[in-house]
Amino acid sequence: MINAREFGIIPGQDAARPLVKLAEHLKAAQSPCTVIFEPGTYPIRAENLPMREMYVTNTVGDKEWLPGETPHENRAGFLLEGVSDAALEGNGAVFVLHGRATNLALINCHDVTMRGFRFTAERPDMHEFMVVKKGPFWVDFHLDEESRYVRYGGKFYFVGDGYCTSFFAQRVAGWIGHIDCHDPGILKRTGHPFFSALRIVERGDHQFRVYMPDALRFKIGERYELFDVRRKYNGIFIDRCQNITLEGVEQNFNYGLALVAQDSDTLMLSGLRFAPRPDGPRLMASVADFIQICMCRGQVTVRDSVFEGSGDDCLNAHGIHFKIVEHAGESITVRFMHRQSHGFNPLRPGDRITFVNPETLLCRGEAIIRQSELLDEYNIRLVLDGAVQGSVGDVIEDIDASPDLTFEHNTMDRIITRGLLLTVRGKVRIRENVFEHTTMNHILISDDAKSWYESGCVRDVRIEGNTFKYCPEHTVCIKPENRTHAGAVHTGIVIQNNTVRTPSYYVKSADGVQIIGNRHEREPKLFTKDSRVEF
Repeated sequence: MINAREFGIIPGQDAARPLVKLAEHLKAAQSPCTVIFEPGTYPIRAENLPMREMYVTNTVGDKEWLPGETPHENRAGFLLEGVSDAALEGNGAVFVLHGRATNLALINCHDVTMRGFRFTAERPDMHEFMVVKKGPFWVDFHLDEESRYVRYGGKFYFVGDGYCTSFFAQRVAGWIGHIDCHDPGILKRTGHPFFSALRIVERGDHQFRVYMPDALRFKIGERYELFDVRRKYNGIFIDRCQNITLEGVEQNFNYGLALVAQDSDTLMLSGLRFAPRPDGPRLMASVADFIQICMCRGQVTVRDSVFEGSGDDCLNAHGIHFKIVEHAGESITVRFMHRQSHGFNPLRPGDRITFVNPETLLCRGEAIIRQSELLDEYNIRLVLDGAVQGSVGDVIEDIDASPDLTFEHNTMDRIITRGLLLTVRGKVRIRENVFEHTTMNHILISDDAKSWYESGCVRDVRIEGNTFKYCPEHTVCIKPENRTHAGAVHTGIVIQNNTVRTPSYYVKSADGVQIIGNRHEREPKLFTKDSRVEF
């Protein structure tokens, strides 16, 4: 038993450097241990955290780094590396991040449990404007009370720890969050509210009148969430880990993905709450997805959790399609193809791979990886024990880097895109969840080898006992991104015993799909293409 106070982790005092000392001790520990934190609030000053290189999937792309930034340089409040057989008991401890950093990083750890922690941020660079009044050529906005701002050179800037951001920083982006004036659960992407602004006048504390020619398009009570979409710092990062349990962990804000796990085996995520502070000024909690699972293995379980206010999907579970760029005998070189995912090697000796035609997304043959070597950030050389049935230009999928996924007893609301995005061939069970509001499909089953290169086919998916509420698109959309239909990409999908408010289904290039025994609150719609569906 270890008391965190012994390392100087004391409520009310900066925990940045003491957390580093604790992590060093846990890495060197030779026996199982439990770390006890006192209840209380602990500030973490980001500038006091060490920087290190981290390649994190689906985050900042190569051309998105700013002048003066070191690509893939990162830092984390909790940075646990090489730790095993450890339990960290938070007892409700609240860690408040001052500045930009990842809340928690687990790298090459196994058998680690974290329980009873809350992570939040002090005046982060996310800001909310609410429309309070309007005229034919002007709109009055109220800026949330937590945001600080200054006027310099006739322009307004948000200011806080580690940032000074213009009100117009995202003026050309279409990623601003728009919250409906009638139903705050409806969150959509839109353009900057000041896109056509001619001038801005401060009319009082946190009160601004914006003059623009198209003011009538605004509605009283609607809100706009302004934030940087680059995903440089994420909430929780799990890399090359095994048997990780997060229980009763809460996050109120993060600058990227709320939780991203890559190349890891067996995760238990229960009792999570990824949502804004109940007493907070904003209705968003994450700049990007709440959970991203990439090239993982074993059993991944997400249960008994609440997700509210994401800047992308609630959960995206997928593999990676690597393109074959060189073929010599039993050796092939494969490449990461998306600029936001590269720099790590999840292709392990002993894994089975299959060769995939990028036009049809159909698999052809299997081979076993005998050797795997990361040549540089983008290229991996594989020596195979088996015939190479693909050619240069085809892609491969690692069959074994695809977990079984259980997602149950969760509630999600205010999701700006999809509830779940699934492209994993393991056993998938989606049951007894409540999908309150999504802007796109409640569930999308995709697969592509042309854009995001997120693999692969699904073979055993059961979606049952869920409640699907507001959704302007499809309840379940099965839509592999194959350009040529040469056979079913997806099989073994059962959608049954769900309650659906606005039932709509789209099925493309899939066989063995059953949509049966559901309670539809209105006449359901079914759209099919090159598929066999029992409906």
